[in-house]
Amino acid sequence: MKQSERPTTVVSEKTSDGRRSKVIAGFVVTVLLTSFVAATYGFGFYLFAQIVTDMRKDLGFGYTVVGTITAAGQLGFLLFALLGTWLSTRIGGGQVVVGSVALCGLCLVLLPMTNSIVLIGILLTVLGGTAASVYVPLVELVGRVIDYRHRGKVLGLVSSGTSYGVFVNSLLVPTFVQQGNWRGLWYSVGAGTLMVTAVAAFTFVRLGLFRGEDEATERAMHDGAERNTSARAGWRMVLVRWVVIIWTMKFLNGFACMPFQNYLSPYLREGLGFNIDFAAQVWGAIGVIGMFAGFAVGWLSDRIGVRASLVMCYTLFFISAVLLVVAPVGFLPMVSGVLFALAFYPIYGLVPAYVSKSVSGAAATVIFGVTNITQGVGGILGNYTAGFLKNLTGSFMWYYVVIAVATVILGTLTLRLPREGSPESAIGKRKETAVPGMAKDVAHAAG
Repeated sequence: MKQSERPTTVVSEKTSDGRRSKVIAGFVVTVLLTSFVAATYGFGFYLFAQIVTDMRKDLGFGYTVVGTITAAGQLGFLLFALLGTWLSTRIGGGQVVVGSVALCGLCLVLLPMTNSIVLIGILLTVLGGTAASVYVPLVELVGRVIDYRHRGKVLGLVSSGTSYGVFVNSLLVPTFVQQGNWRGLWYSVGAGTLMVTAVAAFTFVRLGLFRGEDEATERAMHDGAERNTSARAGWRMVLVRWVVIIWTMKFLNGFACMPFQNYLSPYLREGLGFNIDFAAQVWGAIGVIGMFAGFAVGWLSDRIGVRASLVMCYTLFFISAVLLVVAPVGFLPMVSGVLFALAFYPIYGLVPAYVSKSVSGAAATVIFGVTNITQGVGGILGNYTAGFLKNLTGSFMWYYVVIAVATVILGTLTLRLPREGSPESAIGKRKETAVPGMAKDVAHAAG
């Protein structure tokens, strides 16, 4: 009897070891992906915005140049979102992610080596682009490594990576700037980014996240399933109702969220008469909350569903905008900032979580890649509209009215989405053929 039990014991031990290895791999990949977003989003333009005054004094350029560089960075974001989507479906998401982080680190190191503002502008434009191309393949990678029931919290944490990058900036900037060494600051964050890139490349190779011959062979053996997750299927997603809703939502996210953040300080100081200390406190609260909000709401979404979590975030966003319109007095703008932080960072993790739980493979990459493009277009249009309304009415308040209306539309669109992982949200699913891994995902959702 004991001898017959031995094979079962060995199998159990192997199963336990396999699960432990998967958990460790998931943790390592989560940390790396979060650090990628921290580097590409948190450094680059966010660092440039913090030390632009010191760079201007040293290099002698004006705010017209700053505005031109900012616009070029947004253009770089859109171009790299397209390029990252195209490359991910051909050479693999792992290669695109690591390549983007490596390019980011290289630009960060090269930037302080020149006094030419033209070259600095080009490097910052590329940095803005790497923020897009590193984000596009995240859905694919998370779908390959992270269990269905944990994807919301993981993508929520990754979406908060920007806050961690900005936090690192806030620790480094005073030390370097006080010594008049803004160039050393760029070198430091660049060297750190390149070190993370090296660790990531080694880890991705060990975990098999770079496409190789084995994967190509496996995909060829599952030709019927491959058709459903191919890039060609992904580009046909314009015919799928929920995908169009997701793209529209991301456009409105860019249209509402980005201007809310960009014009908050000018509105508080110039429009409402608050001093710089109070405005800084509001921003500080947004930054600290942002470091934890993405993970917390992502964790919640794995339990109550992505759609319910999105509706909650848009409700908080609506209240935040309304407070700045009807009662921007006393301590209420701080409450508005807190509510904004609780909604803003999670939103950018919840949408990819929905995509990751509904479709896999190249189709997921294409869908999410297009969302980055629509979000960028929405951000550009939103910033322009906010500036136009300010010139027309003399106040930023009216754009916060527009933001409140946009959040109502976003909440309505969210309720029109099918439940993530349900048959209604499956891409290219037929009676006989299902997306690889989708059956398991739907089973998780149903359970």
